[in-house]
Amino acid sequence: MFEVSPASPLSKAAHYDELVAQARALLADETDWIANAANFSAFVFHSLSDLNWAGFYFHDGRELVVGPFQGKPACVRIALGKGVCGTAAQTRQTQVVRDVHEFPGHIACDAASQSEIVVPLVAPDGTLIGVWDVDSPVVARFDAQDAKGMEALCAVFIEAALPRAAAAS
Repeated sequence: MFEVSPASPLSKAAHYDELVAQARALLADETDWIANAANFSAFVFHSLSDLNWAGFYFHDGRELVVGPFQGKPACVRIALGKGVCGTAAQTRQTQVVRDVHEFPGHIACDAASQSEIVVPLVAPDGTLIGVWDVDSPVVARFDAQDAKGMEALCAVFIEAALPRAAAAS
């Protein structure tokens, strides 16, 4: 059975390297991409400190729709270009928001959220899959190292999910 590691005494970069290897092992033998999304959300939520939400919004061709996540109930639909998630989806760039109250148009699903990081999920052919969204109740919880680490984790998810999602369609 796969076990989530507790908060690590490693450097942030080394901790993300460890998480990437663990995520790869977690997703390797499962063929259902929704199951992988659910486990990935739980894995990240319980492996990093100071998080209050971690999950997916998948693009349905028009907007972002909530997928598997950990945390309080979330906004179900988000328009492209709206809030942090919609901005990441539209620009296809990771958004690191030090203080969500300073982000124009921030969508507050959980009033406890103070900072946020959102990584766009883009297939190799450029198709928008959705976004990976992580919130924290701590201002300035995320930085450039978190962006790099989350992007590496998302690459593992995309690698595991894409062939299976395509086969399911």
